[in-house]
Amino acid sequence: MQHESPLDSRYSWIRLGITLAIALIVNVGMWAVIVVMPSVQAEFGIDRADASMPYTLTMVGFALGNLLIGRAIDRFGVTYALIGAALLAGASYVAAAFSNNVNVISLVHLALGFGTAAGFGPLIADISLWFHKRRGIAVAVAASGNYLSGAIWPILLSGVLTSYGWRAVYLVLAAITVVVVIPLAMTLRRRAPLDAEPAPGARIKSYSTGFSPRALQVMLFVAGVGCCVAMSMPQVHIVSFCVDLGYGPVVGAEMLSLMLLGGVVSRLISGALSDRLGGLITLLIGGALQCLALFLYLPFDGLVPLYVVSLIFGLSQGGIVPAYAVIVREYMPAKEAGARVGLVMMATILGMALGGWMSGWIYDVTGSYQWAFLNGIAWNFLNIGIVLIILMQSRPKTGHATPAMG
Repeated sequence: MQHESPLDSRYSWIRLGITLAIALIVNVGMWAVIVVMPSVQAEFGIDRADASMPYTLTMVGFALGNLLIGRAIDRFGVTYALIGAALLAGASYVAAAFSNNVNVISLVHLALGFGTAAGFGPLIADISLWFHKRRGIAVAVAASGNYLSGAIWPILLSGVLTSYGWRAVYLVLAAITVVVVIPLAMTLRRRAPLDAEPAPGARIKSYSTGFSPRALQVMLFVAGVGCCVAMSMPQVHIVSFCVDLGYGPVVGAEMLSLMLLGGVVSRLISGALSDRLGGLITLLIGGALQCLALFLYLPFDGLVPLYVVSLIFGLSQGGIVPAYAVIVREYMPAKEAGARVGLVMMATILGMALGGWMSGWIYDVTGSYQWAFLNGIAWNFLNIGIVLIILMQSRPKTGHATPAMG
């Protein structure tokens, strides 16, 4: 008697819905600090650089959390990792709310970023284990929780911020994170079917290269840094770019929102492409389109063209990061998915941090963002080159599924 595969099952889709709900809440830790930054700066009478330090340390914690929590889910499962992360994030929100020193707040955000990471790479790695045929779209939906959180929560929190202040915002988030995430995490206690076979007729989605696992991981790490150094230029500096052009910060914020919404669409489209073409080809397409979009920023500085280019950029780059998770699942052992996806996600976050700093430094040296865009394009070419090298060495494995006929 043939048993139904647990992969791509009804339970898999229910689990994906729960995963998205958790991601929407946990990822707010990345965006809350941006929302409250002006209020924190005003209360403590500090300059913009000091006010930005909580965000910087949030990203450092976020990068480390993607790696270490990813390893934790390989060993203990996603439920315990999420419960621990929710408790850590909740405690961090409370500690920040009662802090009277910006240095203490900054250190607290290091822990907050670590806890927030559970809503990104670790969740993506976990959901990838429950799908075969639709793995690409499942990973894309889970990854979209990060962007959707950034688009939704600032609006929801604006009323609390205006009426009660930034400390109240953090207390509200502490309560929501603990009260909602922990019960949802308990519904994910079923362990991933690491040895499950896909349904008969499923297309083979396992590949090998001439590279050792360590060499392949290093190549993906460098590629992740390269693509996200390029990605960071518009995402981190679009508001400042618009201010320099005389359009003001509101216009820049609108362009950033347009990018994020375009990124959500891009992630879903790229997920569908990954299911048909594989993660590497999808990553190559995304990298090439992102490079083209960066080139478009060079000749255009008009208001309407910049809105259009920003939308094009969002539609180009959103699917790049989730493609790495698909690649790891196609080329690496399932039992190591948490650690290996976490390491690549860490690389992309470090690329964003490095690229954001480099673009600012180049602007300080040259007085213009033109060379910063060109720097991003150069790093983008590094990413494309690495992907092409891996792609040329790729070969499908056999014995994992029966190829579909016709």
